[in-house]
Amino acid sequence: LHSSLSFKSRDDQDQRLRTLISEQLCGEGFNEILNNSLTAEALYEGLEQMPASHCVKLLNPLSADLNVMRQTLLFGGLEVLGHNINRKEPDLAIFEFGNVYTYNPEAADKVGDATDSRAILAPYTQGQRLGIWLTGQLRPASWARPASAATVYDLKSVVGNILGRLGIIPAELKLTKSDNELLAAGIDIATRSGKKLGSLGIVARKLANRADIKQE
Repeated sequence: LHSSLSFKSRDDQDQRLRTLISEQLCGEGFNEILNNSLTAEALYEGLEQMPASHCVKLLNPLSADLNVMRQTLLFGGLEVLGHNINRKEPDLAIFEFGNVYTYNPEAADKVGDATDSRAILAPYTQGQRLGIWLTGQLRPASWARPASAATVYDLKSVVGNILGRLGIIPAELKLTKSDNELLAAGIDIATRSGKKLGSLGIVARKLANRADIKQE
């Protein structure tokens, strides 16, 4: 006699979703990237929604360029784009799965001198994110058609295809104008019940300039 039990954990479900989304994006011509979770605190100076004070800091950083944990995947992706664009590869479509980390000073004040591990960790949060970047020509020129520059509508279509692959239909979504300071113009995507799924739009010019990116 033989019996076996199959148990799928949260990690198994997360990996299944990541594989599904990766297949969708790779099928649309995207390449996956992987960046360091350590980054520079200076990237967050001047931001209001992601201030430097909310960065998780390292006690003994190797350098000022790697002294905090990232709050967003955006800056790492822009660095990859800038590196390639300045080496004559301006037409790019990339994506990244990764964790982001946040420190809440107000929650830390409430913890005080607590010694309980759960209380000590209360000010810190970690979450999984998916970042998608599109820039340059969406498709090269050919005898049949001229070159076509990527637009925010192309990105919206890509995101819509991902949601559709996950079984989320447009009727279940609510789109509103975004106040995300990382974007010059954008929209927030949420479910009808109000659960935010993400934001998409055109990266703010000052942030693109930091990565030495001149194109949209």
